[in-house]
Amino acid sequence: MGGSQGSDSQSATAPSPQELSASLDQIIATLENSDQRQSLLEHLKQLRDATAADTKQEGGSGGLLGALAQSFSSLETDGLDNPIRYWSTRADQAGEDISTLVSNHQQWPRIFFELVWVTALWIGVTLLVATLWRWAVRQLGLPWHLPAEPTTWTLIRHIVRRVVPLAIGFVAALMTVHQVATGTVGITLAMVAAYATLCGAVFSAICEIVFSLFGSGHRHAALRILRRRGARWLFVLGALVALGDAANAEALVEPLGEGVTTFLSLIANVCAASLLGIFVLVFRRPIRHLMRNRPYSQRQERRATTELIRVFSRIWHIPILVMVAVSLIAMIMSAEDSRSAFFRAVVTAGLMIATLVVTGLIHRRGANVRENPSSEYMARLARFGFTLAHLASWVIFAELAMRVWGSSLWAVGASAGIGQQIAKGVLGLGVTFLLAWLVWILADTAIKHALLRSSRRHGRRVNASARAQTITPLLRNTVFVTIAVIAVIIALANLGVNVTPLLAGAGVIGLAVGFGAQTLVQDLITGLFILIEDSLAIDDFVNLGTHMGTVEALSIRTVKLRDLDGIVHIIPFSQIQGIQNYSREFGIALLRIRIAHHLKIDEAIEIVREIADELRNDPMMRHHIWSALEVQGIESFDAGAAILRVRMRTAPIMQWDVARAFNLRLKQRFDEQGIDLAMPRMSVVMEQSTVSAGSAGSREPVTAPGTPDPQ
Repeated sequence: MGGSQGSDSQSATAPSPQELSASLDQIIATLENSDQRQSLLEHLKQLRDATAADTKQEGGSGGLLGALAQSFSSLETDGLDNPIRYWSTRADQAGEDISTLVSNHQQWPRIFFELVWVTALWIGVTLLVATLWRWAVRQLGLPWHLPAEPTTWTLIRHIVRRVVPLAIGFVAALMTVHQVATGTVGITLAMVAAYATLCGAVFSAICEIVFSLFGSGHRHAALRILRRRGARWLFVLGALVALGDAANAEALVEPLGEGVTTFLSLIANVCAASLLGIFVLVFRRPIRHLMRNRPYSQRQERRATTELIRVFSRIWHIPILVMVAVSLIAMIMSAEDSRSAFFRAVVTAGLMIATLVVTGLIHRRGANVRENPSSEYMARLARFGFTLAHLASWVIFAELAMRVWGSSLWAVGASAGIGQQIAKGVLGLGVTFLLAWLVWILADTAIKHALLRSSRRHGRRVNASARAQTITPLLRNTVFVTIAVIAVIIALANLGVNVTPLLAGAGVIGLAVGFGAQTLVQDLITGLFILIEDSLAIDDFVNLGTHMGTVEALSIRTVKLRDLDGIVHIIPFSQIQGIQNYSREFGIALLRIRIAHHLKIDEAIEIVREIADELRNDPMMRHHIWSALEVQGIESFDAGAAILRVRMRTAPIMQWDVARAFNLRLKQRFDEQGIDLAMPRMSVVMEQSTVSAGSAGSREPVTAPGTPDPQ
């Protein structure tokens, strides 16, 4: 029956010979016709591209790692071609314009002559005006250099001295050029050089004046460094900015060509941005001192402003460096206008300044909370909240900055495709680690509070830190490892990694370790219960059966013990059968005193009480004795002496010191009163007896008491 069904289905689906022959004829006719053949090829290519796109989209569902790999591959194929193509195009255009200028050999002498005489005219007029100004200053007896705290007229004279000679020379050269000739290459180059030099001098003078406005307070050293070392940097920076702006002027584009001027403008702007970044790094500390070292009166009267300026002075260089980096990336990596890129970089730097100020104030507020915490929970939760505030500030900055540059984090995350996958993966990782951190804060603080409450409940305030030092690392490490493992597993799942084999492998490894290390597991479990029950802790004096000494350290499976001879013993927890701890709550100084036979017992008790009272009043011992002497009576008789038993409650592990001090004072008192210590006594009594017959009527001599028996 099954075979008949299979044959029926094959016959039903198999084409007939007529249909097959018609299909082959149609394919042959299509391939013979060139138009139809080309149309078929186009349809096949479209089908191939669609299939490849579907495959790529399906392959991008491998989590965050797959999305990042796909985005990197697209960046390698598409992202690096644009800047290379842009710069190669600009370089080719500039090369064509330069080759055109070089090919015209007849104009070289004229260009050189015009360049020389215009430059000479400009320099000559500038030097003449500067010389006349110097002579006038000497005649009037005015200061030549700018003082530390200049007046308004001094600043005006400084501007005139630095700028006016160059401005007069530039105006004279410009007027002469307009009268003689315009539009030639030599004259244009000379005027561009004069213009860039003038702008550099103006920019340097303005910056120096701005620096001089901050000359009060403890700022003289920083101001001197900026005047001596920073003037040249600022001059070159202003000249490069002016050159980049002048290179786009129509007066320079017409004689030199658009390719040369555009390439020159890009190079000048890149050099100016790079020089600005270097200047910020070199003079970061002097400018910070100018900002924060205000006069004392201003710092006292305006504390809020002072705090804000102090925060800004620490991070003022960061937004400028970001602005420089963004400008360079925009100018190098894209074909965007350098002016637009610079404007957007300035806006981005402003946003970063605001963000840094906000985060600085948040940090200050968090520091104040940490200095005066109401509780451990509140302090750590406040720290977590301030961290979230920092993170939110930077996320808002990233969103606003991307909007300035024509994009948006929200739009990237909401769009379908790679951006959405990356956004989900990053958001999942962030939420996972934040929740893990919050759980760790709650668990760690709960462990500390539980240990402290347990120590106080048992009346061991002195040893609370020792117990915490003993058990806290073990519990904290266990909880931390557990939280970290769970967080890592969830993070790997967000990254697109299949964690099922990892979990299975971890289970197998755990079983293997459990069966192969039973003694180790026994040590761990026994030690865990000993630590939880607080049977012993660091600095306790204990007797573990085989060894007695002070506990110096505890690990997860062993205890480190130092005995009275200074020998260190490492004992596994599984070998401990019992624990005698002498360091808990209090100690008992138990004394057994032998009373001499000639001393009355009441007198002996009185002497013992007096010694105990003296010992309790001793400055060195009174803090270790916690109770009065307790006379427990005559315990026994030994070798003709009564054994008096007394005891006192003492501080933990101080019972032996108290007993030694008591015995010392007792011996000294006996020596003062001439009382001998109780020595062993023996009395021998011989009874009279009869002897055997033959010796009747005879008697043995009787020995005196204490005489040795001759037998």
